[in-house]
Amino acid sequence: MKKLSLPVYLFAFVVFLTPSISSATTEYARETGLKCAECHVETIGGGKLTKTGEEFKDDLKIKGIYRPLTKTQKVVRFIIGYIHLFFAIAWFGTILYVHILLKPAYASKGLPRGELLLGWLSIIVLTITGILLTISRIPTWKVLYTTRFGMLLSIKVILFLIMVSTAVIVTTYIGPKMRRKWGVKEKVDVSKSKRDLTPEELHSFDGKEGNPAYIAYNGIIYDVTGSRLWKNGSHLLKHLAGHDLTDALKTAPHGEEKIISMPRAGRLIPSEEKSTVPFYERLFYFFAYMNLVLVFLIIFVIALWRWW
Repeated sequence: MKKLSLPVYLFAFVVFLTPSISSATTEYARETGLKCAECHVETIGGGKLTKTGEEFKDDLKIKGIYRPLTKTQKVVRFIIGYIHLFFAIAWFGTILYVHILLKPAYASKGLPRGELLLGWLSIIVLTITGILLTISRIPTWKVLYTTRFGMLLSIKVILFLIMVSTAVIVTTYIGPKMRRKWGVKEKVDVSKSKRDLTPEELHSFDGKEGNPAYIAYNGIIYDVTGSRLWKNGSHLLKHLAGHDLTDALKTAPHGEEKIISMPRAGRLIPSEEKSTVPFYERLFYFFAYMNLVLVFLIIFVIALWRWW
């Protein structure tokens, strides 16, 4: 017997999960003009049906447009919904943490690998689970533009797709350019222990390939080469030597005493030439703050759907 392909399994799973129409919602109340208490024992809706509700359900059954989810289907939908919510929180939480606490400059020298993997994993999982939940929730595509729930869902999907498109651009175009920009180092004599350096020159003191590991804080350059916490020019796989960490220290779990206790190596001086911010870097900051706004908009849409 030949093995079934993955698309066949996915198709069977979708058919299993999909009802002819979803369970009762506020859309029914708007359609009939009746309050939730007319069809449900609970005044806020849901749960056991009243006599009117049973008659309404029987009428839908006769028309062949009502088939409630089985217990197994409800369990499967619950698991999918849980996974969807978990990854939404993980993705949105990462965006809020990086943009509000760390600031977008944290990733301006290239997207950290951990955040990049988490972001794309979340996007893939949210896309798959979102499609399955939508299929189990709406009977026809017409619902997406003829009902309040459908229109709010459509808006949420559009906002999500905008965020995905920016992620593609940042990953394939902006990110590589930023890494190349900060990966190019000027040839600087690293044999001198005391010197004044520009930010560009400081990049050469990255603690790699035998170079000293320098960091800057409040205009002073410190030598962290001998620190066990800066092995190979990396501090806890988060901060890299060769950079000004003045802003990064604001979110660190320790104070400045950890840095100023290190040997001083010189001063950080301004670049002689006025640096111009390239287009792709300006685009990165625009996308960063735009995605932050989109996160709040998606949460706003969900709040409208659930509580307005």
